[in-house]
Parts: sequence; C-alpha cells; structure tokens
Amino acid sequence: MIGQETREVERKITAILKVLSDSTEPLGGRIISRRLKEHGIDLSERAVRYHLKIMDERGFTCSKGYRDGRLITQPGLEELKNSLVCDKVGFVTDRIELLAYLTTFDLAEHTGDVPIDVSLLPKREFSRASEAMKDIFEAGLCSSDQVAVASEGERLGQTTIPQGKIGFATVCSAMVNGSLLKAGIPIDSRFGGILQMRNHSSIRFVDLIKYEGSTLDPFEIFIAGRMTFAIEAARIGAGKILASFHEIPMPSKLAVEAVLERLRSANLCNSVTLGKANESVCEIPVRFNRVGLVLPSGLNAVAAAAETGIEVTIKAMGGIIDVGRLRSFRSL
Repeated sequence: MIGQETREVERKITAILKVLSDSTEPLGGRIISRRLKEHGIDLSERAVRYHLKIMDERGFTCSKGYRDGRLITQPGLEELKNSLVCDKVGFVTDRIELLAYLTTFDLAEHTGDVPIDVSLLPKREFSRASEAMKDIFEAGLCSSDQVAVASEGERLGQTTIPQGKIGFATVCSAMVNGSLLKAGIPIDSRFGGILQMRNHSSIRFVDLIKYEGSTLDPFEIFIAGRMTFAIEAARIGAGKILASFHEIPMPSKLAVEAVLERLRSANLCNSVTLGKANESVCEIPVRFNRVGLVLPSGLNAVAAAAETGIEVTIKAMGGIIDVGRLRSFRSL
C-alpha cells in the first residue's frame, strides 16, 4: 500500500515530469514552480528543488550545468507514462474544467485568454499539411478558423516547440465551456467521439470515449488510430470527424444560444448542434431536463493532415494563449 504522504510526493513528481516533458530546454525550480500553477498546483521553488533531488536520484531527470536546470530523461518519460494510473482516471474532465476556469475571454471586448489544442508538425511538411487542412477550415468543421503558429524555441500554451517542428494551435472546444462558465451556465462534458456526416450534416456518433473514466484524451487516440475521414467530410460531405458531446440544463437553452452567437461573432465557434429538451442528439440520449450539445473539435484540421500520412504530435487541451495571438487560417 502506498501511504498518503508517499502518494502526494509521487503526484508532485509526476506533475514536475509533465512540465519538463513539455520543454526542450532545461528548466529551473522557479520556472517549474510558475508552470505548475498553470496546472493548478501550488508548489514553491524550494519544494520543487526538493522533489528534483529525489528525481535525480531515481534517474528521472538530469542536471544541465547551470544553476538547477533539469531535463527529463528517458526513464523519466517512461515513469510519466506509467505513473499513478488511478489518479489519471477522470484526467480529461479535470483538464476541461481547469481550462474553462482559466478562460478569460471577454465576449464584449474580444480580449483575454482562450484555450487551445497544440499540435507539432514537421517543419518540412508544414506546407503540405496546410493544404490538407484548408478544406476543413473552409467547411467549418473546426471549432474555429482562428489559429496560431510558432517556430522552434517558441511557446504555445504549455509547450515549447522543439527543433525541426512547427507549432500549430487551434481553438479548443473548451472555449464554449469557459464562456458558459463565465456566464454562470453549467455544462457537463460527457464524451469525445467520432461523428459520422452525410450530405454535410451530422448523423450519429459511431465511437465514443467517456471523459469521466478516461486517462487519455479521446481525440489523441482517434487521430493516432487513423479513425477519422475528415477530408472526405469536408470535400463531399460524407465522412467522420472529431466531436464532443455535452449537456446543459433545459432552462438555460436560450442563454446558451445567446453566448454561442456572441462566440460566432468573435469567430471562435463554428457548426454547433444544439438539441431539444429531453431528445437525443446524433443518436445520443440526454438525461432528464437536459439539452444535448455537439461541438466539432479544433483538432479536425490536424486529423486531416494525419490522414495524408504526415506525422503529427497532438497535445490536446494544451493550455491557453492571448486571443491577440490568433489569426484566421486564411491569412497564413
């Protein structure tokens, strides 16, 4: 049995490993402490250094010669992959809620921070990837057509872009969660799935992963498994895309519609399917006095790039950025 004190140490080590895994440069205690706060973890610089010493002894990290800068090692990456699986159950739901809370976008002023999905694409393949993604954006199959691009060494959300890669950020569907939260409207994020389309209309979900019980992001799994047909969905209106399923309280429907309209006017929300009270949406039943809400994923464009054989690395719900860094995909 792992004691409570030991478990807390392991959790903090896992959190530090996650921060280090998102960086290509050595990080010191002060920067690690600051970035842990982005994950909702308050750990002082001194406490971080204490845990780094334990991690050095286990071979999870190595010092890179200046002050207390550390890099994650291969054993550290393996530990991050396997550690405390019970604590990871519900990770996706927790992440959605955290990003919703961190969203500060002002619907009136069009300023503030928005949540993003981050993808890493080979620099040499970015032009070809852009061609594959163009149809997806034009068909409105992403949560928004607003994107951000970063070069080697720059940061997008919580990710530092490594050598040989281009960072590509799309608006995460948690944007809707955050906007509704700020408006005092509860939303229950239930599933991530594969949504079948026919005649340019959403028909039904053919695969689902429940957020509450998952240790991995469903969209990362679906893209890695080549389970999407986003290019066909965009070009001929028949295919399979990534989408999420949510529920809202029935009395809030009009208020939700108002928020969604304001997000559309800010170019931060596309192709939302909002059901009727107590009626199924895309063949998914809703609970009593609830309304179903289906949102296309911001990762559909990246899924299209993966469909052409381009190697992509996905960091779904990869943090937040200032909305001022976003621009229309057409402007790339």
